Amino acid sequence: MNELIQKRKVLKAKFQNREKIFGAWTSFGQPQISEVLAKSGVDFIGIDIEHSTISQEQSQRIIAASHSEGILCLPRIATQNEEMTKRLLDSGADGIIVPMVSFAKEVEQVISWMNYPPKGKRSFGVARAQGYGVDFDQYVQSWNDSAILIVQTETQQGVEQIERILSFKEVDGVMIGPYDLSGSLGIPGQLEHSSVKEHCAIVSQACQQHQTSFGTHLVEPDLESMENALQEGYSFLVLASDVFVLWKWSQSIKSAIQTINKAPQQV
Repeated sequence: MNELIQKRKVLKAKFQNREKIFGAWTSFGQPQISEVLAKSGVDFIGIDIEHSTISQEQSQRIIAASHSEGILCLPRIATQNEEMTKRLLDSGADGIIVPMVSFAKEVEQVISWMNYPPKGKRSFGVARAQGYGVDFDQYVQSWNDSAILIVQTETQQGVEQIERILSFKEVDGVMIGPYDLSGSLGIPGQLEHSSVKEHCAIVSQACQQHQTSFGTHLVEPDLESMENALQEGYSFLVLASDVFVLWKWSQSIKSAIQTINKAPQQV
């Protein structure tokens, strides 16, 4: 437990210092996939509960698999929901990623769900996070100071309210959601549109002024795209996902098969 607490504190400090942070992403409920991802040297593994069929039970297995490889785990909750937040944290999650945050009151609410009294209203349970009771005191005493909170700014309203969202020191990082942001602006999928770029720049500048980590998700990461993103002001990067890897593999193989099938037969 002491080692896990220390890892959380180190990662939280990296977020707060805007150091380079790299994350992997899983959308499938198989812990074996997370074990493979953990061997990449990333700082954390994110679980995409929002856009997947991953259950509470599967989430706990993924968290355990990540921890077994010495990697922290930050699930993205499906919606802003107290019950889901509580159950994931009691399963051992090292913090949470919250989607579609557009207003300060939403941040305040999540902070209260995440933290134990007197800072918040999280109830005291005995589960995997607390070592089923064995590590209860260590966990409870250290949690409020080590829990990691990442919020996603994915709407025009969220960009407009970014200064108020960043007024909470408990927010360790802001992750832009360019697809949802483009939809909010009425130009869905047009990620290179000047309006999307301008809104991303507003969030980037605000994060820089507040010394808050700023992140994004790269669909096809490589050395060049990662370095470019860091130069553009992002300080933490989520690198593809198991879905993206299989999607791109499928496209590549399909193209290869079509090319071979179209080639003239050799007699």
